[in-house]
Amino acid sequence: MEKKKLSGFSGQIGFVLAAAGSAVGIGNLWRFPYLAAKDGGGLFILIYLILVLIFGFTLLITDIAIGRKTGKSAIYAYQSISRKWKPLGILTFLVPVLIMCYYAVIGGWVSKYMTIYLTGASAKAAADHYFTSFITSSYSPVFFAVLFMLVTALIVYFGVQNGIEKVSKMMMPLMLFIIVGITIYTMTLKQTEGTVTRTGLQGLMIYLTPQFKGLTLGRFLQILLDAMSQLFFSLSVSMGIMITYGSYVNKDVNLSKSVRQIEIFDTSIALLAGAMIVPAIYVFSGLAGMNAGPALMFVSLPKVFYAMGSIGYLIGFAFFFMTALATLTSCISVLESITANCMELFHISRKKITIILTFIYSLISAIVVLGYSIFYFKLPLPNGTTGQILDCIDYLSNSFMMPFISLLSCILIGWIVGPQWIADEVETNNYYFSRKRMYFFVIKYIMPVIMMILFLQSTGILNILA
Repeated sequence: MEKKKLSGFSGQIGFVLAAAGSAVGIGNLWRFPYLAAKDGGGLFILIYLILVLIFGFTLLITDIAIGRKTGKSAIYAYQSISRKWKPLGILTFLVPVLIMCYYAVIGGWVSKYMTIYLTGASAKAAADHYFTSFITSSYSPVFFAVLFMLVTALIVYFGVQNGIEKVSKMMMPLMLFIIVGITIYTMTLKQTEGTVTRTGLQGLMIYLTPQFKGLTLGRFLQILLDAMSQLFFSLSVSMGIMITYGSYVNKDVNLSKSVRQIEIFDTSIALLAGAMIVPAIYVFSGLAGMNAGPALMFVSLPKVFYAMGSIGYLIGFAFFFMTALATLTSCISVLESITANCMELFHISRKKITIILTFIYSLISAIVVLGYSIFYFKLPLPNGTTGQILDCIDYLSNSFMMPFISLLSCILIGWIVGPQWIADEVETNNYYFSRKRMYFFVIKYIMPVIMMILFLQSTGILNILA
């Protein structure tokens, strides 16, 4: 059970940057800002920060400790804990298998926009219905999705230290530099319409100030659930990724300290993304533009960059370049989780399984892309929404399976093997387990309840009961 893999991270810095790269993805730069704008600005931020410190820490350190203690990826990691719980490992493995079906598709969208700004065609991206016309095309989105898939696979092909760690060490500091630069520039923005002048600093205050007006218990619970779902989306927990990364971590790495660093890095990027995007939207589109929702990145922001004038070309390219980096680091972690599990399952070398998976997921990505054109359909989902291929896969993996997996994991660790099993791994080499008492209480009593609520909400049962 304690046997370690031959490959692994070189040390704590390599692990933290790779894990942070997995956590920092499209969710930080796209989902967090629009949820913050929708859910009361600073109120959403406050709730999210509390959840990260309590639930994010609990889920993250559990996954990483399971991986390092067993030295295995999800399927065999849970089997090592208890043979009866191998199905939980299989279920966990299926989450990245599903997510990988569409992550390269989103990466392709981002890459397309990056090339548009690289060629100086910001007016094209800002045109009405451009995004719709692009994703419904039969050729261009397929090309960019497959290209993004090939780049991801190439990095995974070269392994943990020579591929994932090297890329993460280069990309994460670059990403942070770009986002800080754009955020500072956003604060200088100013737009006058008639007698009304809107500034970036005013937009920042709207973003950071908690909005309690009209807040009801139902509204508060919805914000709470939005923040919790964002935490799942952002931290890469309950999908086997952090178990896989944990299996690559040496025993001399301080897990408690590493998790704290990952939390800080991931949350800082999310907060900066909001401070970068929300004020810019406010300056050029007013309060109405801040309610763009999921369309914010591909529809609203290109209009903002175009309104900036000549500097908008540069800002737009920098933004989508940074977003492409974030999407790539997350896509790498998803593919790596699948690769590691397949290597253990089928006893195939990394290079062979990566080539096989590249072919499979390039084909699947093309099919998912064409779900907006040739294979288009609308299917009602249990949570009250409707969706086509990508939406259905996203719902099944993120909204349905991840809360269910977290619920079962909390029961296993909290009540079957006991949280001390995790604590023993965290305290290896006499390292201090910060928030240990909180961890014991949360994983036994709080997490199962929260995960059950999220799971019931995803199935639509809560709506029926309400």
